[in-house]
Amino acid sequence: MRQDNTQSAIITVITRAILKAAKPLVRDFGEVDKLQISKKGTANFVTSADLRTERMLVEDLSRDRRDFGFITEENEAINPIADQRFVIDPIDGTTNFIHAIPYFCISVAVEKRLNDGTYEPTVAVIYDPIHDEMFTAERGKGILLNGWRVQVSRRTEEALISTTAPRTTREGYPQMRRMFDRVIESGATLRCSGSAALDLAYVAAGRLDATWYHHLQRWDMAAGVLLVQEAGGFVTTLNGDRHHLGQPQVLASNGLIHNEMVGLLGE
Repeated sequence: MRQDNTQSAIITVITRAILKAAKPLVRDFGEVDKLQISKKGTANFVTSADLRTERMLVEDLSRDRRDFGFITEENEAINPIADQRFVIDPIDGTTNFIHAIPYFCISVAVEKRLNDGTYEPTVAVIYDPIHDEMFTAERGKGILLNGWRVQVSRRTEEALISTTAPRTTREGYPQMRRMFDRVIESGATLRCSGSAALDLAYVAAGRLDATWYHHLQRWDMAAGVLLVQEAGGFVTTLNGDRHHLGQPQVLASNGLIHNEMVGLLGE
């Protein structure tokens, strides 16, 4: 890895806002494990943390970038057709948070409107507040992890892959189960980590070799997709088609095993 101390103004603005919002979130996480309350009570506690984190981010970012719009998980969009907009997931991995499992993150992307009216991510920041790991990227400039340049893995065998566990209550369960089984039978090791955004960051950093999801929202993957691309990885649909953020499914890999993954996941 190579250290890079340069940081653009927009990355500085976003990381400063995230670090501020993360401080009370870390305190909340420390309290979750101590709470002797019902599942509903715990969920309400985490929802309050989610809303507060998002509010803090929107307040700080709108102060620094007044002409930017916002798309967030918890509230209605703010000026979503602005030339540039923030896409925010205040806590990606809330189920882990509820169970005091330290695998969740804050995800913020900047998207730019293209001539055809669609948007593409140009800046990505994902922060793991428990392990104090900040993943940052700008389009065309590569990816940094706490200031050090990282890239996707070079593994082609004994791949480590993450996804979400098939649930009978989810739409498309039979297809998900078939894909799950095929990947296991290929010899890969599967993880169901519970945070799509952090899984994408881990692919970008070479810790995971691939990840796939069927039903994601824009805020779940906007930052992570750019991280993977800037780290030298591939991002497509499960069938190998060109990916765009309006689609709910995503397959991200180190590139070397991408065709194999499409063969296993394509329906």
